Amino acid sequence: MNGMFPNGVAADSIAGARWRKASASDPFDNCVEVARLAAGEVAFRNSRFPEGPALVFTRAEVIAFLDGAKRGEFDGMTV
Repeated sequence: MNGMFPNGVAADSIAGARWRKASASDPFDNCVEVARLAAGEVAFRNSRFPEGPALVFTRAEVIAFLDGAKRGEFDGMTV
């Protein structure tokens, strides 16, 4: 478990989370939102289901993912 919150925790139960959505989000709220948590983790949720499950990652995990995305390692995954 990462910090205080396990993966799959109800996103709306994470007290104090300030969720951020990308400005490129579409008008139907189809976007992933992120929140930096007090213990340093980063939580992700589906903006269409703000009360739904959140995935919680360590700062190092998010940095590794973003680095891979910047390098184009996931470019072939778009549908």
